[in-house]
Amino acid sequence: MFATEFPPLGHIVNWPGFFGDGAFEFNKVVLVYVLALLMVVIIFGLAGRKKALVPTGLQNIGEMAVDFIEDGIVMDTMGEPGKKYAPFLMALFLFVWFTNIFGIIPVIQMPASARIALPLFLALLAYVIYHGAGFKEHGLGYIKHALVPPGVPVALLVLVVPIEFISKFLVQPFSHTVRLFANMLAGHILLVTFGVLTGALMGTGILASVVGLLPFFALVFFTAFEVLVAFLQAYVFTLLTGVYINAAISHEH
Repeated sequence: MFATEFPPLGHIVNWPGFFGDGAFEFNKVVLVYVLALLMVVIIFGLAGRKKALVPTGLQNIGEMAVDFIEDGIVMDTMGEPGKKYAPFLMALFLFVWFTNIFGIIPVIQMPASARIALPLFLALLAYVIYHGAGFKEHGLGYIKHALVPPGVPVALLVLVVPIEFISKFLVQPFSHTVRLFANMLAGHILLVTFGVLTGALMGTGILASVVGLLPFFALVFFTAFEVLVAFLQAYVFTLLTGVYINAAISHEH
């Protein structure tokens, strides 16, 4: 027989601080933030140092990343006018991806986006940018642009305008936050669950060890799956930001 104990949820997302206290505590989650930021800066800092006609190494990676964001997000959501937002979307995508991928990095094994503070901050940052872009493009007319869909009969505006206000100004940043946070937290919990099961079964007898291979293989599978999830969630978060910016600056009305 064997006994195992699953850690409380608070134990798998909260980490003791290395130093500091309260709001200034430096823990594993903050370390992931710093490492993700440094990796984005280092990649593009080094990639931009040498501008070879035939890119190699980091320059090649940097150019591939830029092309991916411009072709796969900017052009698909905003077209040519959206290229001025490409640097922001590029930095957003890479930062989110790096904070996600740390969930499968040995020793660290913590996706910082599984803590709601980061997705909320990034969603609010995007919120300020796309609404700011809307006011810059349309002036005060952006309020009408955002709240009155084209072609809606006047008689229905009394219903449509409050719905649009709640959706675009209240619910939108919340859904933007939760989509990233919930997916990364679910994946993190899944990996912890199979990791605990594997550790509890292995080495507790021949039969238990054989049975323990099942959660171990599941752990390997879900770890590989989390690589895909980390990329997809960074892509979706960035793509939605591009969609929201486009909705704010478009002239469909």
